[in-house]
Amino acid sequence: MKKKITILTLGAMLLALSFSTEAQQPTKIPRIGYLATAPASAITARVKAFRQGLCELGYVEGKNIVIEQRYAEDKLDRLSALAAELVSLKVDIIVTGGPSPTRAAKEATTTIPIVMTQVGDPVATGFVASLAQPGGNITGLSTLAPGLSGKRLELLKETISKLSRVAVLGTSTNPETAQSLEEVDLAARALKVKLQYLDILDPKDIGTAFQAAGKGRADAVLLLNSSLFSSYRTRIAELAAKSRLPGIYNQTNFVEAGGLMSYGVNRNDLDRRAATFVDKILKGRKTADLPVEQPIKFEFIINLKAAKQIGLTIPPNVLVRADRVIK
Repeated sequence: MKKKITILTLGAMLLALSFSTEAQQPTKIPRIGYLATAPASAITARVKAFRQGLCELGYVEGKNIVIEQRYAEDKLDRLSALAAELVSLKVDIIVTGGPSPTRAAKEATTTIPIVMTQVGDPVATGFVASLAQPGGNITGLSTLAPGLSGKRLELLKETISKLSRVAVLGTSTNPETAQSLEEVDLAARALKVKLQYLDILDPKDIGTAFQAAGKGRADAVLLLNSSLFSSYRTRIAELAAKSRLPGIYNQTNFVEAGGLMSYGVNRNDLDRRAATFVDKILKGRKTADLPVEQPIKFEFIINLKAAKQIGLTIPPNVLVRADRVIK
């Protein structure tokens, strides 16, 4: 009897020890990969917005979530290796900042969920089947907002009353370009402005395009969306200033690099909202069933230093509408 009691006691102790050990097992902390083309210093505000979004949902970095950040430093050929590195780390989700990182992540994995944040037309680029039903391992937020290119031309006209000719810089291989050109052309006809379209397929075409704009007697330049432009934003801003051409861009970082004006999607807000996709996926939602969301916040930025550099005075009625003014 005593032997039986001893065995039962030992069994109970081992069982209790087993439960205790299981209770002490640490919970797996989700790892999120963040992949971007630009250097970390160039998108500090965007990354901060993403972290803020996670914080608002109860995630604390290092405590219940880990973020593995990889930046290509504006070198597109590095993206594939960086995406593969994130996959090898077995991250739970990859958040991408633009079409090039999204494409690199897509090529690196068909199973790890990908949350894109800065893609213009994810259907035309082949990332998703539709906005409502993505259908694969990619979802997130698009910068797609019809009418923005035409609005930029209107802002140029309000800023430069004698505007008659505008050089439009774009990349014909970009799926968004055709639609954007239609919008600009429609606005140009209404404003009685002539357009000079300059196709940029390679970085070396940028300098040539500005020379052509000068020969074409352009009064200003308007940039369409292109991942190629973002990596050369400082050079583009410098060429515009050197050519004394007022320019309007689709992203704030062009203005921060010395450009005159930008009007477009508030990209920091897209990164903040990306956190909600991360949260839903970590809680069991399928990427294929999460609809792609579109922008809801826009911003108009003016650089007065750039205006002074080319001898341009921004009309008060335009200046007062700016969300931010760089002095």
